[in-house]
Amino acid sequence: MSKKAILALMIAVLIPVLSYVILKATSETAVVMPRKYLLDSVNSRIENGKSIIDSIWHQTANIKLINQLGDSVSLYDRPGKITVIDFFFTRCPNPCPTLTRNMRKLQLSFANYQEGRKVIDSSVVQFISFTVDPERDSVTALKNYADQYQVSPDNWWMLTGEKKKIYDFAFNELKIGLFDGHGVDTAFLHTPKFLLLDKNYVLRGLYDGRDTTALAQLAKDVGLLMLEKDKTKKSALFLEIIDLKWLWALVVVLVIVFVVVIAQNNKRK
Repeated sequence: MSKKAILALMIAVLIPVLSYVILKATSETAVVMPRKYLLDSVNSRIENGKSIIDSIWHQTANIKLINQLGDSVSLYDRPGKITVIDFFFTRCPNPCPTLTRNMRKLQLSFANYQEGRKVIDSSVVQFISFTVDPERDSVTALKNYADQYQVSPDNWWMLTGEKKKIYDFAFNELKIGLFDGHGVDTAFLHTPKFLLLDKNYVLRGLYDGRDTTALAQLAKDVGLLMLEKDKTKKSALFLEIIDLKWLWALVVVLVIVFVVVIAQNNKRK
């Protein structure tokens, strides 16, 4: 094999490998994905002689309540969606009206246009507002409140039900008491936080629902989570299937062959 042929072969192998490494490195550093918050456990295992640590993140448990239309619905009823959650009550003078108006703005920001009119896109995000005063916030009260703020039920539920069930969900599943810096009262929950859950119902963000900058970040993070790769699914891309260690081994072999051929040609000369 001539030197030119070997060199061409090396270049043909090196170009895709180097391109993959460069693209992988830049893609991982270019975008900062929303962090995960609630860690259930950490498992360690040995695989191919290497120690691997797996983080088990808390998946928010399902909860079933009644929405403003009187329908029985649950958190898991809309699989594959990003979920935005807040807590309110209809008699709240502050900050609930601000939270509701800002949630409405978020809902509209994910709307699309059909035949010249804005239509709520229910395929991307599910908004859920839990009343913290369910004894007073009946289905009728929630419906009146929702109509007052022009809430579309297509992808925004205002939920009521048993108070203990709602509070247990807030404190035990979403850990509101850990993240809210306003001294949350376990007897009467009143927080201005918006909570972001990914498609697997893992908590990925907390945002001040009164702050426009925080809301802009929330909208951005929703988009990032929609594009997040599902690590449980194998990629169909060739370079994702093939272990790169074999490609690097091939490169090393080619370099050795190249050096040997050059040495032999020098001896002949």
